[in-house]
Amino acid sequence: MILNITEAASHQIKEMMKEEEGEVRLRFGVKGGGCSGLSYAMGFEDEINEELDLVEESSGIPVVINRQDAAIVEGTTIDFKQNMMGGGFTIDNPNAIVSCGCGSSFKTATNAGTPDPNC
Repeated sequence: MILNITEAASHQIKEMMKEEEGEVRLRFGVKGGGCSGLSYAMGFEDEINEELDLVEESSGIPVVINRQDAAIVEGTTIDFKQNMMGGGFTIDNPNAIVSCGCGSSFKTATNAGTPDPNC
C-alpha cells in the first residue's frame, strides 16, 4: 500500500467528501515548491487517467496517486490532529530526509524538487 490513512483522517476526509458532488476520490501527490523543494498536494478528483494514475483504497477511501509520485510518497501516513486552535492534516513521509518547520515541504534522497526562493 502506497498511502496509509489513519482512522481520524479517514473520518475527516469522508466528511469532506460528502460536500463534493459525484463520485470523488482523494488525490494525493507532490508538486515542486515550498522551502525544501517539494510540497504535498491533496484534494478531490472525479476523473483519473489510467495511464498516469494509480488507484488504491486506504481506510475505505479511494485514493488516486500519479505514478511519478508513487515512489516519493510510498509508505506515507496521513493523520488528522485536533487541538485548541482547530484541526489539520499531518503527513508523515518516511522518504523525506529534510522537511520545513511546518511539515508541508520536504525533499527525498532522490528528489530535491525546486525550492521556492520566497520562503
